Amino acid sequence: MSRSPSLPDRPRLELDPEMSDAERLDAIREHYRRIVGVNEELEQRLAQTRSRREQLREKVDRLKRRNEALKTSALYIASVEELTDDGVIIKQHGNNQEVLTEATPKLEDALEAGDRVGIDDSFGIQTLLDDETDARAQAMEVEESPDVTYDDIGGIDEQIREVKEAVEDPLSHPEIFETVGVEPPSGVLLHGAPGTGKTMLAKAVANETDATFIKMAGSELVRKFIGEGARLVRDLFDLAAEREPAVIFIDEIDAVASKRTDSKTSGDAEVQRTMMQLLSEMDGFDDRGEVRIIAATNRFDMLDEAILRPGRFDRLIEIPKPDEDGRRKILEIHTREMNVDDDVDFADLASKLSDYSGADIESLVTEAGMFAIRDGRTTVERRDFEDAIEKLDHTDDGPDGVVHYQY
Repeated sequence: MSRSPSLPDRPRLELDPEMSDAERLDAIREHYRRIVGVNEELEQRLAQTRSRREQLREKVDRLKRRNEALKTSALYIASVEELTDDGVIIKQHGNNQEVLTEATPKLEDALEAGDRVGIDDSFGIQTLLDDETDARAQAMEVEESPDVTYDDIGGIDEQIREVKEAVEDPLSHPEIFETVGVEPPSGVLLHGAPGTGKTMLAKAVANETDATFIKMAGSELVRKFIGEGARLVRDLFDLAAEREPAVIFIDEIDAVASKRTDSKTSGDAEVQRTMMQLLSEMDGFDDRGEVRIIAATNRFDMLDEAILRPGRFDRLIEIPKPDEDGRRKILEIHTREMNVDDDVDFADLASKLSDYSGADIESLVTEAGMFAIRDGRTTVERRDFEDAIEKLDHTDDGPDGVVHYQY
């Protein structure tokens, strides 16, 4: 069990009466050096504690905002069709139901035909949704030509080959598939433990194909307003069609494509409605053209069977943690820009990193560099990697949820 590290013992100065003046002076100097060392360690721990306090404060603020959002009643999305003397005619999204309703004088003066509004169960207009609420602007992160290449990914050569065949080749060499007379795979689902390189692999594909890279987290598809998640899915595929060739990457797809249950809550119903829209877009009556879909999840066991059937994700590729040779390659990749001493044997280090993911190894390399900087050196030595391994292996979450470092 992890526990908070104890404070270092306060150095004590003991002088033997039989000492000479020179010996006393040396003892005092050594005592001073120990005091300086203890003081530096305490300052370092204080800085770590302050940093952790800021992280916890930000986490508390996020949880408070989320709690407030959950306590507010769900609103439905509607569009203003017409302003009349008798009230406002709105059309609710999802069922296209037109209703004559009223708005407060403050909102009525601001409303125009075509505006999107949030309405309650009684069709009362509660809020005007401005441009900042637009789901596309909020949630879609478009990166053109990411700077990640296949050379930046190690330990998953076979998985890289499978992804290239399913995503890159249809975009770069569509004539091959036409000549053979086969349809390229519709989509690729990457699944595996966190930190194994799923997101990096998707970015590398977008880079190699010069395609527009559209990234979205599955959790962003779960919206507060009923009907907004499905609209966001449509926006996602419309945007890809406008920017083709394009690669759509949906991370954490389990947030919106988990197994369906018999739950009747409005939240679960909204998630299922969003998933049905996603399934519809992936099937599609029209050819998607030069648009490829990649999704990733850490929880493959939670996905609904409908999302896994052929025609939606034709290739299910597991991204495992790297083997020993893969770990060596990842170490070499992340130390390419570092001044590494000749005594560092990456093959030997890799043999000691059993169960490390690619992200774990990247963190290890960073820690080793920090140990070298702390000692005032510009070259990273073998002992720095050993110290980093020891530090990471002795880092754990304590019972209070706080990370404790054991030195």
